[in-house]
Amino acid sequence: MIVFTMIALVLPLGLDTFAVSAALGIRGASAGQRMRASLLFPAFEATMPLIGLAIGHELGAAIGTAASYAAIGVLLALGIHILVVDEDDREPGPPNARSMSASIALGLLISLDELAIGFTLGLLRLPVLPVIVMIALQTVILTQVGMRVGDGIGHRLRERAERLAGVALALLAIGLLIARLAG
Repeated sequence: MIVFTMIALVLPLGLDTFAVSAALGIRGASAGQRMRASLLFPAFEATMPLIGLAIGHELGAAIGTAASYAAIGVLLALGIHILVVDEDDREPGPPNARSMSASIALGLLISLDELAIGFTLGLLRLPVLPVIVMIALQTVILTQVGMRVGDGIGHRLRERAERLAGVALALLAIGLLIARLAG
């Protein structure tokens, strides 16, 4: 059950990375820009869960047995947020990632969901190192793949990938709630 939960938690995170990378690929990214994104994105996405974990650990100790329900609530809220908030209202479009500051800003933007995941890791007491490694590896791979296939991906598919991530997180939350209530 823990391995399934880890995979189900990490996989949706890659969809937004892929979508943003594809959007950057559509705008045209040099080999150097792809390398910079492939280093910065995983750095942010591996660090944010650790910050969330620190917050989640403290909160988990404070709320005790309700911690797993709080984690489920965070996942469900994140999934619903991704589904409800219109992509065009969230951000005017990805920065062109041609400058270091634009790359850093984009790295921060795409790693905010990892902050919530880190909070969830603390509450669900999932093994941290394997989850962080999975997130980082997935980010490197999907950043490169997304940029390389970005030429063939339009805005509509990018929005669908975001929505799919929201649905996957919401379904994970519902599955965890069912497992918690049944067990």
